[in-house]
Amino acid sequence: MSDMNDKERLVIVSNRLPVVISKEENQIKLCSGSGGLITALAPVLKNRGGVWIGWPGPIGLEDQKAVESILEKGHKKVGYLLHPVFLTPEEIKLYYEGFANEIIWPLFHDLQSECVFKPTYWQSAQSVNRKFALEINQKLKPNDFIWVHDYHLILVGQELRKCGVTHRIGFFLHIPFPSLDIFLKLPWRFQVLRALLEYDLVGFQTMRDHRNFIQCVKRLLPEIKITSKHHLHICQTDTREVRVGAFPISVDYQEFAQQAQSHAVDDQVLSDHKQLKGQKIIFSCDRLDISKGITYRLEAIEYLLKNHPELHEKVTFFQVVVPSRTEIVKYQNLKREVDRLVGEINSQYTKTGWVPIHYIYHSISQKELLSFYRIAEIALITPIKDGMNLVAKEYIASNVDEKGALILSEFAGSATQLQYEAFLVNPYDIEGMAESIYTVLTLPSKDKKKRMHKMRHQVQRYDVFWWVRTFLKTAISKELLDFPITEEYIPTEPNDDLRLIEKDTLDN
Repeated sequence: MSDMNDKERLVIVSNRLPVVISKEENQIKLCSGSGGLITALAPVLKNRGGVWIGWPGPIGLEDQKAVESILEKGHKKVGYLLHPVFLTPEEIKLYYEGFANEIIWPLFHDLQSECVFKPTYWQSAQSVNRKFALEINQKLKPNDFIWVHDYHLILVGQELRKCGVTHRIGFFLHIPFPSLDIFLKLPWRFQVLRALLEYDLVGFQTMRDHRNFIQCVKRLLPEIKITSKHHLHICQTDTREVRVGAFPISVDYQEFAQQAQSHAVDDQVLSDHKQLKGQKIIFSCDRLDISKGITYRLEAIEYLLKNHPELHEKVTFFQVVVPSRTEIVKYQNLKREVDRLVGEINSQYTKTGWVPIHYIYHSISQKELLSFYRIAEIALITPIKDGMNLVAKEYIASNVDEKGALILSEFAGSATQLQYEAFLVNPYDIEGMAESIYTVLTLPSKDKKKRMHKMRHQVQRYDVFWWVRTFLKTAISKELLDFPITEEYIPTEPNDDLRLIEKDTLDN
């Protein structure tokens, strides 16, 4: 019998664990998390006996033992081990709120004017990435493949190498990678590039991001020899061969399609249709963020109502906004601006029995989300920049009646795959967005159905399992089937309250 250490495992590393820890009446509680990363990876890792390492959120020192205990017990339910990396309040402030959200996030989304380049942020990012690396190293077995995710942990691969780790390590960036002229503004541009070149495979969402990265390496690190092979670039350093490629992330198509046709969702759809009394529904769902283009979208709705009064009392816009980073001032200001715009538009156009904008500032249930996906005449997804945007793909997978249409920002990563069937818009073009909405609202049903059918085929073919298989094949010449589902991890409780395909599955 082979030793358990011989078993090949996936070790997923991300800033946040795929669960949310809360404390109520001195009791530590565990519930499922949300976000694009969880949507993508939870169904893949589930029951394969892997490990997910990440920050469990703000936890007091006195509760850390209890959290470790509940996470250890929870692995049977989620189907993989959960290992926490605890952060101090200062680390949260400097590394998470500072480096990640005041430097990398805005810079990589072409919002360099929002950046705050404090040296203390960079110093904290280095120390926290080192802390993650030390925790990972403690949990490793000889045949593990380490897969690090997203911009918070760009430096982890380098820190693991400093610990003497020789395992294969992959990195996937879920947000865009900026062009050279924007990346040059980062004070630590050389250090970040060299850290990325400590991985064995660096993956991006789109070919545009891939090209941007290669251009930065060519310009800033001319000593790196770069060759191309198929759809990959190979960067040769002194110590390793680094593969670089584009791997567009997706969703579990079958899961969304099946859930959208469930009896519970059917009932919700009937109820919503009854309440909406024949209204045509435009639907948007976003995390509160400066990159999502929410204010421009609201201005487009206002322009539509102003210039097409024949749509009054016939069209309703539902905007779901999931609270995010509420402790950061710029997000508080964004919330106030969204509130103001919604109030102004509704006060101007509301009539008896009809409110043009329904604004929901909280998470909604999976059932409610899927109902919106089914009844929406239009999904209006218009970020000013996005790595991929999985809401677009969720909408397509869930639109089982094929009656909807997708209006999509040309600056979303998903526009690359959906450009021929979606209606692409420039989110800064208020008038253009409004006219695109009007065009789609008046489009014959057969034309919308044809477009939606093609998009559904695309998302079905290139689903989340395709994404993982392609990444693993490129990184370690392994298939997903090489990490088989094992009986050891199959949950025995039929009503598992830790299901990780959840509502508000937005990009992190």
